[in-house]
Amino acid sequence: MADYTEKRDYRRVKVECAIYYKMLDTELEEEEVGQLENISGRGMMFISDIGVPMSSELEIRVEPGNDLTPPLHARVQVVRMEKQRRGQGYEIGAVIRETLD
Repeated sequence: MADYTEKRDYRRVKVECAIYYKMLDTELEEEEVGQLENISGRGMMFISDIGVPMSSELEIRVEPGNDLTPPLHARVQVVRMEKQRRGQGYEIGAVIRETLD
């Protein structure tokens, strides 16, 4: 059996695809595009050019572009935002609150 010391409820899966998102708790309806880095059964981490305030609710769409992985349309809540250590942009951590569609 593999030695698994991760303390999370679900393992994170590394992915690299676009994530489309818009903030639900503002009047701005603009859709932004980020880079999804990893996802689990409960949450995700993506890179954004703009900072997203903590506790913000987002509507997200992920379309992996292959037939093996289904698209994801969900409402998430931001639980972490940090400026990237290398490069520009922000690392956004979010918890999946509800799947849509």
